[in-house]
Amino acid sequence: MGDIKLFRQSTSGLLELPGQTMQIEKSLQTLFETNLDALLGVKFLASEYSTGVAHGGRIDTLGIDEDSSPVIIEFKRAVNENVISQGLFYLNWMMDHKKEVEWLVLKKIGAQAAENVDWSNPRVICIAGDFTKYDQHAVKQMPGNIELLRYRRYGDDLLLLELVHAPSFRTASGASAAKETANPVLPGSPHNDADPYLSQRISYRISQMSGALKDVFDAVYQYLSNIGDDVQVSEKKLYVAFKRIKNFACLEVYPQAKVVTVHLKIDPSTIQLEEGFTRDVSNIGHFGTGDLQVSIRTMQDFERAQSLFNNSYEKS
Repeated sequence: MGDIKLFRQSTSGLLELPGQTMQIEKSLQTLFETNLDALLGVKFLASEYSTGVAHGGRIDTLGIDEDSSPVIIEFKRAVNENVISQGLFYLNWMMDHKKEVEWLVLKKIGAQAAENVDWSNPRVICIAGDFTKYDQHAVKQMPGNIELLRYRRYGDDLLLLELVHAPSFRTASGASAAKETANPVLPGSPHNDADPYLSQRISYRISQMSGALKDVFDAVYQYLSNIGDDVQVSEKKLYVAFKRIKNFACLEVYPQAKVVTVHLKIDPSTIQLEEGFTRDVSNIGHFGTGDLQVSIRTMQDFERAQSLFNNSYEKS
């Protein structure tokens, strides 16, 4: 992190604050666990979670993120500790013990959260004062959703986080998404009638878009995907999530209503709401995360929304 410098302004000029990347102690892990939602968008489930005598391990921190995906957080306490392999070791255990994790979610958060656990994209977050070039190369060769997060402390009251590596889960978008959706559920088919919920999935909705709406969806998707080099894209059951460390946009499409909606991490009270375009949904149930809903029906709406997209990205 030698390229990151932090300064405090005073009457005598700018004073550089020395950063520290001390060996991670329990106090720092506790700080993260106490503020997981604010720092990482993750709800805390357990600390030092035992994987059993047969497996012989302890997960530093276990949680569930804002997209209902299970999250393993491992802290690198020593320079020579192979925290990445360790995270994969626990990820394999977790995938073999889904019911145990769901029971923990039920106990800590509630029945609805336990029912909604999404096992399609479990995450491993490795946190360290620094990572070697070998760490950063190795993680690119490994399977699984592994993120590297570097920290630095400035004095007693400042904590800086830097996303060093995150996988890019680029899903098919716009016109290509409709073609690449595997076995779409067709209206009136026996499969659809047996399980109407499938007709609500984002992949099915994408396959049902008209030409004009498809253009709007593709434009929004491409803009959010490429708004920064650190953007991760993940197709969930009912929306597409765009994130850095935390979600900054959740994209949905409603072919019947001919509208694309995006939920953004923006306080609705900080902007002038426009009827039919922006809406405060902080007290309204909705899929995805974010209190500001933007409804996009035309390319003109898309152009108007770009400043809001940028705002949410920069704050995430």
